[in-house]
Amino acid sequence: MKLHFLTKAGANSVNKKIFRAALVVGILTLVARFGTIFKELIVARFFGRGDALDAFLIAFLLPAFIVTIVTGTVGPSLIPVFVEVQQNQGRSAAEKLLSSMSLISAVVLGIAAICMGIFAPYYLPYVAHGFSQEKLHLTRELMYPLLPWIVLSGTAQLITYVLNAGEKFALPALVPLVTPVIVVALIFFTRRNEGPFVLSAGALTGGFLEFSLLLGILKAHGLTLRTSWEGFDEHLRTVLRQCAPLLGGTFLMASTSVINQSVATILPAGSVSAFAYASRIITGIIALGAVALSTATLPYFSRMVNEKDWAGCRHTLKRYSALLAFTTIPFTLIFIACSHPLVRILYQRGAFTAADTELVARVQSFFAIQIPFQMFCALLVRFISAMRRHDLIMYGAIINVFINIVLDLMFVKKWGVSGIALASSLVFVVSFVFLATASQLILTRTSSASLRILPFQQVGK
Repeated sequence: MKLHFLTKAGANSVNKKIFRAALVVGILTLVARFGTIFKELIVARFFGRGDALDAFLIAFLLPAFIVTIVTGTVGPSLIPVFVEVQQNQGRSAAEKLLSSMSLISAVVLGIAAICMGIFAPYYLPYVAHGFSQEKLHLTRELMYPLLPWIVLSGTAQLITYVLNAGEKFALPALVPLVTPVIVVALIFFTRRNEGPFVLSAGALTGGFLEFSLLLGILKAHGLTLRTSWEGFDEHLRTVLRQCAPLLGGTFLMASTSVINQSVATILPAGSVSAFAYASRIITGIIALGAVALSTATLPYFSRMVNEKDWAGCRHTLKRYSALLAFTTIPFTLIFIACSHPLVRILYQRGAFTAADTELVARVQSFFAIQIPFQMFCALLVRFISAMRRHDLIMYGAIINVFINIVLDLMFVKKWGVSGIALASSLVFVVSFVFLATASQLILTRTSSASLRILPFQQVGK
């Protein structure tokens, strides 16, 4: 069957390449997600929705927040410039740029990890302000083993960005299967005698193995990751200029997760766990679509922008937006209707009770509303990143954080943890409207003014 909606011109159009790449990433991400789902089933069976899991989730939340900020800033800022340098000046120049940015990224991640460990007793009471002193102490103890994971995971994600830029999608998408396998193995091996500390140990071990595997894959494809300083040149300055506005946007967007789970800590015990269980399946679904699509589109958008193929950018955005609307909206409605039996089948056993099923299914239904909008946002953000208009992402993130805080405080009073999930979904609705409007303005003004974008900044600045 031919996919005519993907065809623009030629048998091997960019849209077809994106579709194949997204399909590969999606299928292999699905395999990795099966491992994650299995891990969640085992965790639910042994830990249920109790204080121990609440403590681990908050302990893991902050290191993951740091990794998201750094890699979410460095990756999208680096790849468009990396692709341009490799196309115009060759692999050697691209490797020099990668070496300098790898060093900067590793230093930032390391400093962040050290500061997070030193100041944990001071900021954790504010992040988990609903926790008892005993629960706060457990959270801090669970977080310390995760600090090295920050550097390992952050560097691994940067390697993944580089491999994707070279159109290497398969193995990087499969590598995240390692951590859930390690966690499950440790739970059974220790017979849960170590309590929630086995989860921290599994995350750290898995992070190290994932980093090692990705490093080997990178080397096998002829690139070397050297954390060496190659000096300031124009390409590095361009990347760093792009990092500044994107850092603000990524920080604000990532902070919504911290805000949501922080608000959940003031609710009855187990609310943080309920929120996490409900978001797991949604996150997995989004990974199959949004993550796969955004992973596949960034390198190709970067090439089209470098070649000033604005008609190709418009065509890709139009076709994939139509495809997303056609597939995700009906799926979301069906998923919401099946939320309760799905949670019961997946989780209800051992320490996870029928009452837990009722709560998690309700939260999951509210959370599912965001599925189509996250998919659209993933596509639009990659286009805007390729255009190097990260300032727009920052402005959108400011709006999102403000709306998220207001809606959290409004809805949590009426619907509890379910209200937090609804607020999260509505944030993505607003984000979609903003990003779609911004993308349309960029394309219209770029096409009509021959790269003079007024009143926007010039592309590449």
